[in-house]
Amino acid sequence: MPVTDYQGSSASPSPFSFGSLLSLRRDHATMSSGEEADLELFQRHLATYLGELVPAEAPDGTVEEILSVSWIRRLLEAFILCQEEFRVVVAQARRRGALPAAAEKLVAEFHERAVKALDVCNAARDGVDQVRRFERLADIAASVLLAPGEIHEGQLRRARKAISDLSVLLVDDTTAAASGGVASFLAAHRNRSFGRARASPSRAGAAVVGSSASASHFRSLSWSVSRTWSASRQLQAIGAGLTAPRAHEGGLAAPVYAMGCILHYTSWALVTAVPCPDRSSALLAHHLPVAPARAAFPWAPPLLSLQERLTEEGKRKDRRSSCGLLKEIHVLEKSTQKLADAIDAAPIPLFGDREVDVREAAAELAAVCAAMRDGLEPLEKQVREVFHRIVRSRVEGLDSSMHNAD
Repeated sequence: MPVTDYQGSSASPSPFSFGSLLSLRRDHATMSSGEEADLELFQRHLATYLGELVPAEAPDGTVEEILSVSWIRRLLEAFILCQEEFRVVVAQARRRGALPAAAEKLVAEFHERAVKALDVCNAARDGVDQVRRFERLADIAASVLLAPGEIHEGQLRRARKAISDLSVLLVDDTTAAASGGVASFLAAHRNRSFGRARASPSRAGAAVVGSSASASHFRSLSWSVSRTWSASRQLQAIGAGLTAPRAHEGGLAAPVYAMGCILHYTSWALVTAVPCPDRSSALLAHHLPVAPARAAFPWAPPLLSLQERLTEEGKRKDRRSSCGLLKEIHVLEKSTQKLADAIDAAPIPLFGDREVDVREAAAELAAVCAAMRDGLEPLEKQVREVFHRIVRSRVEGLDSSMHNAD
C-alpha cells in the first residue's frame, strides 16, 4: 500500500458513533479537572468500543462467532476511532503546553510500534485478495453446475478441477506438513514455484502435483511483504516492551499503553483471520505481551475477553489445518466439500435425485460465494484505511515533535 495512495478518510458507514469523539472535545471545555478527566474519559471510551466487540450470548445459549468479515470490519472501525481519540488527547495535551520529554518519548514509541503494523496491513490485504481467489474458484465450480439444461460429464470434470485447485490452496502449509498424510503431501508439493512437476504413475497423482505446483507459483508472487517475513515475528515486534505503566507514571502513560494493547490485538486478529506468511505460529500465545490486570484499567476486561476468544478459535480442531480463521473461509470449505461429495456420488449421466442433490449443493456454494464477494471488498478498503491512518498519524507526530523541539 503506497503511502502516496492516501486520499483521506473512508466514506463507508461506521457501526460506531462519532458522538463520543465530539463529546470528548466538548467535555474538555467544561470539565474542571482538565487533563486528568480527559484521560479518564478516553479510557472509558476505549472500554465501550471494545465491549461492543465482545460476542453476545443469544437467547438460545449460542455465542456469536468472532472473526467473521463483519466482526473484523467492526474491529478495524473501533481501532480507527480509538486512534482518532488518542490523537485528540495528545493534541489537547500539547495545546496546554509543551509535553515533558518523557511524554514525548512515550508518544514516539507508540508511533514506532504502529509503523510496525503497516506490514501487517499489507499482508492482511494480500490475504483478503487470496480469499477472493478462493471465492472465484468456488464460484467456477458452482456456476458450471447451475447452467440451464442437463449436467454433462464435461461440466462435472470442470467443477472437479476447480474444487481440486481450491482444496490445495485451502490447506495451511505449516499445519499440513506437521499432520502428515495427504495434507503433508500437498504442502510439500505446493512449495514448487517454477519447476515442472515430476511424472506420476497415476493420473490422479499427476493432477494433484500439477495443481499444487501451479498454486505455489500463484502464491509466491502474491505477497507484497518479503518471502522471509513472518506474521509471528512481526507480532512479537509490535508487542515488544509493551508493559503496564507503574503507579507513579501519570499523564499519557496509560493512554499510550492502552493504544499499544489495542494495536497489538487488532494486528493479531488480522493475521490469524486471513492467509498470511507464518500465520499458524501467530496463533500461539507466546508472542502476547504481559496482559494487564482486569481491574487496573476500564478497557482491560473486554480486551482480555477478546484475547481469550481468539485463543479459543485457534485451538478448534476443525480450523487447525485451515489457511485462515475467518468464518467465511470455514463456511466456504464446508460448502465446497458438500458439493464435492455430491459430485463423487453422482452417476453419469445425472438424473433424478442425484441431479437435484448436485444442483442444491451448487446453489448453496454459489450463495456463499455471493456473500463473500459482498463482504471482502469493503474489508479490503478498511484495511487500507487503517494503513493510511497510521501513516498520517505518524507524519503528524513527527511534525508536532519537531515543532515542540523548536
